[in-house]
Amino acid sequence: MPDPTNPEAGALAGTTAAGTTAAAITVAEPGPVSQWLTAQGFEHEWLEADHLGVETLAVEPLFLPLIAAALKASGFDYLQCQGGYDEGPGGRLVSFYQLVKLAVLADHVALASDPAGTCNPLPATARPEQVRLKVFLERDGDLTIPSLYGLYRGADWQERETFDMYGIHYAGHPHPKRLLMPEDWKGYPLRKDYVQPDFYEMQDAY
Repeated sequence: MPDPTNPEAGALAGTTAAGTTAAAITVAEPGPVSQWLTAQGFEHEWLEADHLGVETLAVEPLFLPLIAAALKASGFDYLQCQGGYDEGPGGRLVSFYQLVKLAVLADHVALASDPAGTCNPLPATARPEQVRLKVFLERDGDLTIPSLYGLYRGADWQERETFDMYGIHYAGHPHPKRLLMPEDWKGYPLRKDYVQPDFYEMQDAY
């Protein structure tokens, strides 16, 4: 029965009684990688997938190598991309890793192209399974996370570039040096609070 002290509730009840269906609230659920990690006991936070549908997970710095190793053992054998970004003034710095199941896709391609095979051709829309790991760091806190160079050699220059541009340090990296800027450069150019040196300071840096 409608609440006489709440006319809006009464109107809503009347509308529902008239047969109008209220809009359903859709709650997104964790993707398959998140569900698998949870079943294996790996702590992480599930984030919404990006505009391409790539599953995205937030992990703590100390757990990054463990989770990455588990994912590599499960087939995510290729580091497609590593990078960083700045959320903005007062926000966090983020380091991310995009992992891909490349060998699985390669096996499907090989079977589809084998003249003796019985598989159907691989659809043009076929895409390898991907997952993105993100590590969020407070800009005024400890900006050190473990390097994934030991698992993915492709992290070498990519982690160096992220350090060079954002000041995120990768513990255990074999060459923890700037990649694009001179070694004595002051600051990290892609941070959103970066103040560019004037002309003379730039000349001195070289």
